[in-house]
Amino acid sequence: MQGANNRSGGWMRRRIYIAMAALLIFITAAVFIPLNIQRVNAAGEGYWHTSGSQILDSNNQPVRIAGINWFGFETANYVVHGLWTRGYRDMLDQIASLGYNTLRLPYSNQLFDAGSTPNSIDFAKNPDLQGLTGLQIMDKIIAYASQKGLRIILDRHRPDSGAQSALWYTSAYSEARWISDWQMLANRYKNNPMVVGADLHNEPHAPACWGCGDQSVDWRLAAQRAGNAILSVNPNWLIFVEGVDCYGPGGAASGDCTWWGGNLEGAATSPVQLSVSNRLVYSAHDYPASVFPQSWFSAPNYPNNLPGVWDTHWGYLVKNHTAPVWLGEFGTRLQTTSDQQWLSTLVSYLGTGASGIGWTFWSWNPNSGDTGGILQDDWVTVNQAKQNILNPIEFPLTGGSVPTPIPTNTPVTTPTNTPTPRPTGTATPTPVPGVSLQINYKTGTNLATTNIVRPNFQVVNTGNSSINLSNVVIRYWYTVDGDKPQTYACDYAAVGCANIQGSFVKLSSARANADYYFQISFTSGAGSLAPGANSNDMQNRFNKNDWSNYNQANDYSYNSSLTNWGTSIRVTAYYNGALVWGTEP
Repeated sequence: MQGANNRSGGWMRRRIYIAMAALLIFITAAVFIPLNIQRVNAAGEGYWHTSGSQILDSNNQPVRIAGINWFGFETANYVVHGLWTRGYRDMLDQIASLGYNTLRLPYSNQLFDAGSTPNSIDFAKNPDLQGLTGLQIMDKIIAYASQKGLRIILDRHRPDSGAQSALWYTSAYSEARWISDWQMLANRYKNNPMVVGADLHNEPHAPACWGCGDQSVDWRLAAQRAGNAILSVNPNWLIFVEGVDCYGPGGAASGDCTWWGGNLEGAATSPVQLSVSNRLVYSAHDYPASVFPQSWFSAPNYPNNLPGVWDTHWGYLVKNHTAPVWLGEFGTRLQTTSDQQWLSTLVSYLGTGASGIGWTFWSWNPNSGDTGGILQDDWVTVNQAKQNILNPIEFPLTGGSVPTPIPTNTPVTTPTNTPTPRPTGTATPTPVPGVSLQINYKTGTNLATTNIVRPNFQVVNTGNSSINLSNVVIRYWYTVDGDKPQTYACDYAAVGCANIQGSFVKLSSARANADYYFQISFTSGAGSLAPGANSNDMQNRFNKNDWSNYNQANDYSYNSSLTNWGTSIRVTAYYNGALVWGTEP
């Protein structure tokens, strides 16, 4: 009986083992197979490439860029803006929570220079940024954004922190420097698939051309040189190539013109050709009438004419399945009926779902003077009216991975522990087609305390078309140090003092080192400036009527070191109301 019981027990145990094994196989199939399928089909996985007019992930799943611009690295703050009031992780948490899948990060080449020290940071809210260079802070932003599932597109926005440049190089920052910095970044982030590519140069415009063959100004050829240099270091990146402003015989003088960087008509017959296939994405920018009154905004069939405008300049590349197009910038304060019609029509044109055109809205920052941002001026509250319009064209990405550690062997410089005054105005001048100018400034007195302020100006036309001085306004920002009536006098002007008008404007709320601005405007008698021309000297002075002193040392636009002519980005200039030079306080 004992033996019989042992055999019976063994048989029963075998039956139990078989049943348990079968159950385990069933559970494994039920749990792991669906998870595997889900991972294969996850949108956004790995490195991206293109096919026809679509961007695909490493599993050939279609993906759509649906993101936001967060600027600041391209400015003299050398860091994304808003860190004077919030932590960068808190910012990125909010960006991800709103449904954006991509972050466009503008930068300038000057960011990488020794002495370009990040400033305007509250280190109590950002303790891990203390003592870091701008590039190391970029590492931090990118690493945490990657963890949040945000892809990153790096945007070479400017050569230096002062202003936009028409061409991809300047006398201070050569083409070789432009390319070498791109290769440095491509190598630095090549192990992070969340950094998807390079927006080579922001808003090329006249004298930049497309397909003219002149190596010094042909943007298409320059984009090929830079794109291929980047791909030689990191063949996985997408290369984003913006358009120019004017295309056709005569360029800016008689060609078809649109927004800076927004004209891709030339790509039809002269496409960009890269050494690695399926890496090219074209990019355009578009803005409403409040930014600049383009002719199509006053057409009798507006806004129904807009799709035709976009088809002509860049949309045809998508409709013909030539290449993907990414709308890298578009934005508005949404305060006029025209702007509301523009944004509604544009969002409809971009389409929904994976087949829609990719985009990054300008901007996250509220301190973009002509467009405002998704955030309100408190840097916390969301502008829900804008967000509601963008929600239908957002595109969730389910794939993605946490990156490998970023190298941080860049030499460290230690910034001051006290944040410098925060900027609260426009960081990026408005792109005005055919208009590019700079303001030269020198002070007539370098006394810290004086009862007469003497700011002297010159207007230089750095563009390719003539500009009317009557459309130009110059603003000098300062503190009045005791609000009293003030008087202006023109001591000398090459264009004639009779053609210059000076006025004083009190700010509704004080800004950093400014509660007033002194404004210069011109009558039609001042004439025009040809390309490359200089208005020459305008010698100005103003005083309080009681002759009490100003403290120039705390004035935003005052620069005691400029007793000879030099460019100043703290003196701002406007053309037909749009900021085209400098940075407001």
